[in-house]
Formats: sequence, C-alpha cells, structure tokens
Amino acid sequence: MADKMRKLPKNVSGPWYVDEDCDDCSLCSEIAPGIFFRNEDAGQSFVGRQPEDDDEISQCEEAADSCPSECIGSDG
Repeated sequence: MADKMRKLPKNVSGPWYVDEDCDDCSLCSEIAPGIFFRNEDAGQSFVGRQPEDDDEISQCEEAADSCPSECIGSDG
C-alpha cells in the first residue's frame, strides 16, 4: 500500500501520488499516459498531472490496482 508520508517530490499537488517504493516498471504510464511520467534519472515514475475526469480517474485506479510495487496512492 502506498505511503503518503513517502511521496516522491516530483508528484504534482493533488490526491494522486507515487511513493518511494516505485521501481519504474512503467506500467502506470502505459495504463494512464499523460498522468504518470517517468523520471529516468531517478529510476521512478511520478504523477505529472492529476486526473481531470472520470475516465482518467478510472485509469489511475487501474494503474494503482496493477502496480507491482503498490506505490500508487490517492488521498481523494
């Protein structure tokens, strides 16, 4: 389960985030492109834009459910 106390600093402000357990498998950016982005220098992904509609929220939920590191969370 994602830990909001360990959010990556590159996440934009808002309910969705990626925490420090990310191993940058890139699955989230495949499921929700335009929301999750890769920081290749750090070897982690992050939330670059918060979802704006129900479809994008569903994509984020699918990414969180599919994440092998369980590092995607939402405070919303």
